[in-house]
Amino acid sequence: MTTASQDLPKLFLPNIKHIILIGSGKGGVGKSTLSANISIALGKTNKVGLLDADIYGPSLVKILGGENYRPELSKDKKLIPLTRHNIKCMSMGLLVEDGEAVIWRGPMLFKAISQLFTDVLWGDLDYLIIDLPPGTGDVPLTISQKVNVSSAITVTTPQNLSLIDAKRALSMWRQLNIFNMGLLENMSYLYPQDKEMKKINLFPKGDLDTFLQTEKLTKLAEIPFHPYIGLSAEAGQSFINSYPDHEITKIFFDIAKKIKKSCPL
Repeated sequence: MTTASQDLPKLFLPNIKHIILIGSGKGGVGKSTLSANISIALGKTNKVGLLDADIYGPSLVKILGGENYRPELSKDKKLIPLTRHNIKCMSMGLLVEDGEAVIWRGPMLFKAISQLFTDVLWGDLDYLIIDLPPGTGDVPLTISQKVNVSSAITVTTPQNLSLIDAKRALSMWRQLNIFNMGLLENMSYLYPQDKEMKKINLFPKGDLDTFLQTEKLTKLAEIPFHPYIGLSAEAGQSFINSYPDHEITKIFFDIAKKIKKSCPL
């Protein structure tokens, strides 16, 4: 696997203890919403940053309710990230007007990625969660090669159509020698409002579990579909903070515990 990004120097980020990539082989699997909720769960007990690396389609600004925030410069000319729910966030969505297209490629793209690390006042972080764009293109590949990554998490939905693309993300981690912490099965089922109801599968159950068993990979969690998760994201609110006692909130905190166990401080 080769790319022009291999010619760029490795970034030295001494103030960040662990960098965790959250990726997927395709869009529409809820990766950004999961990245936000996992980061907020981690941020309850740790210093956490969240980088929206989807240069062309940033969405974390909306999910975190930061549409009206524009980063100011610190005394040493670094961008001050958005702080919401006790986590720091930086995104191209904070730097361009809403709906404005970003059409960078090649050297401009690589420079912009570097600046999201070096020109942002991240401060001391225990964990920097990076919400990657879907696929295995220039952005995820460049980031994977430019910074010291502790581990990666892959998000998929249950059906084989999504699994096909998740396998490509897993292949990228292998080729780049990045530790694969496991997979998150998002929208695994429709969360029953009535406890007497059975779980409803929104997608046909594919071969994910068989694949994980064959490849000796870990399923970190099954996150159900619940309307309140989407509504919270749409409103720029934290599902975790809005519904602290919900069973799905407990799932997000369990994922955070697994991250801390895999990447201890």
